[in-house]
Amino acid sequence: MQLTAPNPYSGNYKLLVIVPILLMLVSLAFIPSVKRGVDFKGGTLVTMQTSEMVDAESLKSELSAKGYQVSSAKSMKNPSGYEVEVEIERDESLTRAEDLKTAFFEKIDEVSRLESDVTVSNGSSDAIAKYIEARAAIDKTSDELFMISGSSLKASEVTSTNDLKTKVSEAYRVTIDSYSAKLSAMLSTLVNYESASFNEVSASLSAKFIDKAFMVVVYSTIFVSIVVFIIFRSIIPSIAVLLGAACDIIIALGAMGIFGIPLTLASFAALLMLVGFSLDTDVLLTMRVIKRKEGAPRERAYDAMKTGMTMSTALMLSFLCLFILASVTHINTYYEISAVALAGLVADLFATWLLNGPIVLWYLEHGGKADEEHKPFLSSIFSN
Repeated sequence: MQLTAPNPYSGNYKLLVIVPILLMLVSLAFIPSVKRGVDFKGGTLVTMQTSEMVDAESLKSELSAKGYQVSSAKSMKNPSGYEVEVEIERDESLTRAEDLKTAFFEKIDEVSRLESDVTVSNGSSDAIAKYIEARAAIDKTSDELFMISGSSLKASEVTSTNDLKTKVSEAYRVTIDSYSAKLSAMLSTLVNYESASFNEVSASLSAKFIDKAFMVVVYSTIFVSIVVFIIFRSIIPSIAVLLGAACDIIIALGAMGIFGIPLTLASFAALLMLVGFSLDTDVLLTMRVIKRKEGAPRERAYDAMKTGMTMSTALMLSFLCLFILASVTHINTYYEISAVALAGLVADLFATWLLNGPIVLWYLEHGGKADEEHKPFLSSIFSN
């Protein structure tokens, strides 16, 4: 695909930045509306296969009336019939059981060591006192977990800490299984489903997902910033490249808020892909404008735009095909990846050519260097 439109940089190109800036401001207003999916907030995702369409809103209301906190309910057609997805927030009893289990296993090793000390010291009064105090603490935790699981067992009845470990693990598993069985029985009275799957994400696991995702963002930002600065060895072009990537992510997040796309592992992966896509076009533009010497900078920017638009169009067509497939099959993972990627790629058109482009041109026309003496490091890698 070749552009036939006039060169947008031939006039007062500085006005072009207004469009991406406005888009970012609008997107910032919608980012708080982005909801976290089960992956990042914990809860239960139930997927049911049915032979007929189910009224999702009615199902949500009935579950809410029975004490379940329903985040969302969807009913859709797929090639094998109909599919119902219900996302239920983490039950308080499950959250408490998980907290108790975590607290127990944080202390049990120390209690086991104290138990061994009693044996080694032949039952010295000091060792016994420390063991009794520590054991009392985990007994209290264990008893509360036993109560939640519906067991009448008392921790004081279990003499060995190793045996207590087993009993506590069993109590937690019973709590989870009991909740799933109760939920399954409840849903069977409301929905005539043929099969159902339960995806349970604990609060601690979702917290780990959030921590890992945050660290990925931090480290990737640091490493990308270092590499970009090494390549260009100039502050303004490097900032322009990074600003373009940030603009893509902000607008994509805003689109997620507008269209109700939750932040899940799939959509988060799509956001990370957008960083790579954005850097691809941003580096292409910046290298073409700064490194090359033939023609005026504005013409070089326009030539880079023609190449970059071809690349972006090919990518958008690929993700559009995935989006159509997701619409037909109702596979959420495909939908989230394709929708976020499409939103980010559209944003990249504005960020790269209407924001990054004017910044780089302004840099060159106000004292920036583009000669061989200031040729960017590793520029030969990006040359044609």
